[in-house]
Amino acid sequence: MPNPRIDDLDLPLDRLMSAWPATVAVFVRHRMLCPGCPIAPFHTVVDACAEYGLDVDSFVSELMAEARVAS
Repeated sequence: MPNPRIDDLDLPLDRLMSAWPATVAVFVRHRMLCPGCPIAPFHTVVDACAEYGLDVDSFVSELMAEARVAS
């Protein structure tokens, strides 16, 4: 399996947070319950942003900045 990409909108949240642990801070800052959620293996950033009413592009940018990943 290839290395995950932080901007892959199909990447399950649990894999995202495992690959880039610093991103947990972004979820916490937005008061999202995704870290530790039993649905995290099935939800994506798109799903989470829809649940919490957040803009996907802005949220991904925050994740990338927190993880210090270049686009």
